[in-house]
Amino acid sequence: MIAETLAGIALVKSAVEGIKSAINTAKDISEIASHVDNLLEGEKQIQQQRSKKSGVGFSDQLGIKSVAQEVIDAKLAQEKIQEMRTMIDMRFGPGTWQSIVDLRAKRIQEAKEAAIAKRKEEIKKHNELMETIKMTMIVTGAIIFIVVALISAFKIA
Repeated sequence: MIAETLAGIALVKSAVEGIKSAINTAKDISEIASHVDNLLEGEKQIQQQRSKKSGVGFSDQLGIKSVAQEVIDAKLAQEKIQEMRTMIDMRFGPGTWQSIVDLRAKRIQEAKEAAIAKRKEEIKKHNELMETIKMTMIVTGAIIFIVVALISAFKIA
């Protein structure tokens, strides 16, 4: 668990370094897009890790080192995001950061909706397959019954 949190904060730090090194030479936002994505992903990992902690054992959850590290990492991530927001808005114009965040949220939502639609389609196809198998079994059973009945009828006659 600690390793996952460290991975999140490390991703934030490396993304900030990447943005800082490329911000002045970037001609457009696409040149630093991967760094921005890593920054937001690192912050997401930190938040997810904090959420997971609520299910951890009582003694682990209340440890001062654990609590302090979670709070500090979350604050550092927010501080770095604010710093990058300011840098990007100053470099590419006011509202650029918010546009990035909004577009990212929209794409994440679209991906979730696409995944749900795909899952529904898979369930529908599975149900159709099960219905086809069921009908095939019924027809096969009926044919076997009729064949056995005819054979029995000819043996009696």
